[in-house]
Amino acid sequence: MLASIPTVSLNYIKSGERGPPLIIMHGLFGSARNWQAIANKLSDNYSVYALDLRNHGASAHHDDMSYPAMAADVARFLEQHDLHDAILLGHSMGGKVAMYLALTEPERVKQLIVVDIAPVAYQHDFDDILQALRNVPLKDVKSRKEADVYLAKKLEVLSLRQFLLQNLVPSTAGGYQWRVHLDSIEDNLSLITGFPVLGKNVAYDKATCFIAGGKSTYLSSAHQLKTLAYFPKASIHSISGSGHWPHIEAPSQFMAHLDNFLKFN
Repeated sequence: MLASIPTVSLNYIKSGERGPPLIIMHGLFGSARNWQAIANKLSDNYSVYALDLRNHGASAHHDDMSYPAMAADVARFLEQHDLHDAILLGHSMGGKVAMYLALTEPERVKQLIVVDIAPVAYQHDFDDILQALRNVPLKDVKSRKEADVYLAKKLEVLSLRQFLLQNLVPSTAGGYQWRVHLDSIEDNLSLITGFPVLGKNVAYDKATCFIAGGKSTYLSSAHQLKTLAYFPKASIHSISGSGHWPHIEAPSQFMAHLDNFLKFN
């Protein structure tokens, strides 16, 4: 199903040399580097590949950011590295990539872990973030600290700005540049916030774990019926006190849920 879709090569960071392959996919505006603390904890028992999805990190840019296209990139990555029966772990947008790949090519996926997202369409538009990023005069700023002054005019939350500033890198032409492909992200936002419509009988019937932030609404009870229809063997766990980034906000509880799922499935 995905073989006919044009793909791009994905940059990755590998941790560990033993055990089955475990593939990590970040969320929107993220990168493989955001997951290194978790990858390192998993590396004793798994060969962990943290990916930069297209238009993020050091991976190639492309005008198409649909979930079939991003899932095709991951399928190609698995083929290139001769990885079979992979465990997929995806957060937010990366969780949707993981879900789509598991639903359409389940033979590639041994287990599935999805962090704070459901296979549904959301109403978020991310206009505030895009406006903030475009508000930074990239040719003039001399440091991330200077760039943060401009971001702060649009975004009040310091942790969000620090997360976004990880995408700011020096430009060979002088000044700075964003590693994320803002034009493609903006053009594809309706696809990124959505989820492809699949047949009524489509389901992934292997072990699946959803881990939600207790203060987040991305995996609300309203979305869980649709989630369980696609993933009938799923367990859904919530980490109280954390928001959309439970792996960062509550790493110990997150790892406890993750280890328990991997140990007993």
